[in-house]
Amino acid sequence: MDRLDTPALVVYPTAIKKNIALAVSMAGGAHRLRPHVKTHKSPEVTRLMMEAGIRQFKCATIAEAEMLAMCGADDVLLAYQPIGPKTIRFTELIKRYPATKFSCLIDNPKAAAAMAQVFAAAGLDVPVFMDLDTGMGRTGIVPSEAAVDLYKFAIKTPGITPIALHAYDGHLHDEDLAIRTQKCDAAFLRVSEIQKTIAKISGASGTTPASGTDGAVPAPIIIAGGSPTFPIHCRRPDIQCSPGTFVYWDKGYTDSCKEQPFSPAALVITRVISRHGSRLTLDLGHKSIAAENPLDRRVFFLNVDRPRNNPDIQFISQSEEHLVIDAGPGHGYQIGDVLYGLPFHICPTVAAYERVYTIEDGRITGEWKNTARDRKINI
Repeated sequence: MDRLDTPALVVYPTAIKKNIALAVSMAGGAHRLRPHVKTHKSPEVTRLMMEAGIRQFKCATIAEAEMLAMCGADDVLLAYQPIGPKTIRFTELIKRYPATKFSCLIDNPKAAAAMAQVFAAAGLDVPVFMDLDTGMGRTGIVPSEAAVDLYKFAIKTPGITPIALHAYDGHLHDEDLAIRTQKCDAAFLRVSEIQKTIAKISGASGTTPASGTDGAVPAPIIIAGGSPTFPIHCRRPDIQCSPGTFVYWDKGYTDSCKEQPFSPAALVITRVISRHGSRLTLDLGHKSIAAENPLDRRVFFLNVDRPRNNPDIQFISQSEEHLVIDAGPGHGYQIGDVLYGLPFHICPTVAAYERVYTIEDGRITGEWKNTARDRKINI
């Protein structure tokens, strides 16, 4: 690491491959997975997933969707409701990459109608997932009669075809798996009830996609969960699971999701650039690591000594380019020393870097571009 300029983000391909294999095993097969690529944003990681048999993906931006199409992904869900110019970009994306099946979300009639009008004018019939709010309060329609009405509306609207339900329960992250499971099951019950109601009104039956006859719409499939509820949803038959963080993992989920044996596969590398007594200044500002958490829950340093009388380093301040810590009396760190940090939240940390450096057998072996970190690739 002596020649690596800092701050830098490094990843470990061997650990990444093991994490992918573990996710496939937990889900019961690659066909059960629709991983979210917001964590890694990388063509190389996407290809590792595809080599493991994963062919369908989920993303949050047009750039992420295009990155997936450029990798040859079969099926890409834009887990977003494209509004305004984004609808135009999404239309262009679909036409540019005809080999990839694209879909997106809807959560209200007005937005669905606006999107459908643009798609229909372009000669497209776009599959859509009805986004359900199961308690997060961010997007989605509450599972209710109104949700059924929205699905009916989408069935009749040229330019879109509803095929699935999308339920992201990112608000459920209790450390106690039993409590998390109880909350997850209660939320999912409402999703399951909506699915059954739609299956009846659409003229289809069952819980898996089927070819409609006489104009019938297939019963909607369900895409559910993120990383914290992945071990819960993966036990449900006939749904797709969409974890994302598992591929790199992080300190936050290492602490709160102890039941999931994924391995951290990404670290931030930083250097001591100034020292005053026990205080160290590092080149790890909040431009270089996710900063939405409290100061002491942004990075966990793996190689900072923690003697019994000083079990935790003290985080003093952070600005755009600097992080100041107090390593305690007699710590021995000098200017130029390298520290290895495990991010608490890896997803926005990745977005701070245009590339990652791959580490194998203790050596830097290459660079991977975080291609979808940009808001635009071609479209």
